[in-house]
Amino acid sequence: MCNLMVNFKISLDESTVLLSSNDEALSSSDPANGAIKNQVFFASRSDNICLMEEEKPWVLISEVGGDHGYLEELADIVKQRFRIICHKELLENPELHGPKIQALLNWKYCPVVEPALLGLLPSLKVVASGGVGIDHLDVPFINSLGVKVANTPGVVSDSTADLAMALLLASARRILEGHQVAIDPKTVHIPQRLMGVEVTNATLGIIGMGEIGCKIAQRAKGFDMKVLYHNRRRRSAEDEHAVGAAFCQSLDELLGCSDFVMIAVKLTPETRGLIGQRELSIMKPTATLINISRGQVVDQDALVEALRSGRIRAAALDVTHPEPLPRDHPLLGLHNVLITPHIGINTFTTARQMVERMVRNAAAAVEGSPVPDEVKLQ
Repeated sequence: MCNLMVNFKISLDESTVLLSSNDEALSSSDPANGAIKNQVFFASRSDNICLMEEEKPWVLISEVGGDHGYLEELADIVKQRFRIICHKELLENPELHGPKIQALLNWKYCPVVEPALLGLLPSLKVVASGGVGIDHLDVPFINSLGVKVANTPGVVSDSTADLAMALLLASARRILEGHQVAIDPKTVHIPQRLMGVEVTNATLGIIGMGEIGCKIAQRAKGFDMKVLYHNRRRRSAEDEHAVGAAFCQSLDELLGCSDFVMIAVKLTPETRGLIGQRELSIMKPTATLINISRGQVVDQDALVEALRSGRIRAAALDVTHPEPLPRDHPLLGLHNVLITPHIGINTFTTARQMVERMVRNAAAAVEGSPVPDEVKLQ
């Protein structure tokens, strides 16, 4: 019956609430509409499914608010389809709550999906992770428990590519240093030492030409940059033409020719430690290394040495290992390093789209339907 209703009215005591298919609520005092006491219905924006609160499947999340939790508006998206239980609540009474949980939403790596946690969730059907990378999940082990894994490909590409270009520009033009000079109370003259490097007509080398790599190349065209790329498999001629990129057969060729080296690969056993002392030594001394991938892709000790010695000009990093770095880590004390705290996806639009996709994937798994973004290892 619920699937046939677009608008329906319920009454709580003397007031009536109209819930519509676009999730807007209107109040009414007309008792003639009938009353359904002590029941709350929710209409899904996407498919007009209405569920009583007690009928909603249970989902485990990290927390609402806090350092690792969901913003209230993001938690509200989850609540449309699921009954939320936070990690702390689960641990306080795992025997009561654990068997009821059918889905786990992994947001910014939390809660940590480890065997001890999975052992508390005998009814779990899916781990729905936000983002593209799955290096934080032991997918074969999770699948061995009969649990599916899903991610959110595509959703994060634009915001991550935007940040990649922001890091490139900020490092090239020494934006952070300029800001510090501008706000320093001791500043009475603008120093001439704040000279940056040109971005327009420079060569950008992209390591990893997936969807994010292609988005970065598209943006680089706007600065008339020459774009090179290295990938496991060469993209089609049509793809190359669309983003104006030229293929480098070897990584060394790309490193030696690029003014800016952008790392946009997934973390895999093959890419772990991909950029080390040898690779850094091939780069131009005027080159900048930008990493939006994972911290483990770069040998950070080798990077510190290359930056200290002037082997390369600068580095701009949205990712490190670990995150955050220890407060005494040498990278934090170098003037030619710009570090942001893994904020590639941190826009309201992207976060909302990610959570919506996570919820859709989780709901499909719970219902026994095909999971749109299921991760299937080859």
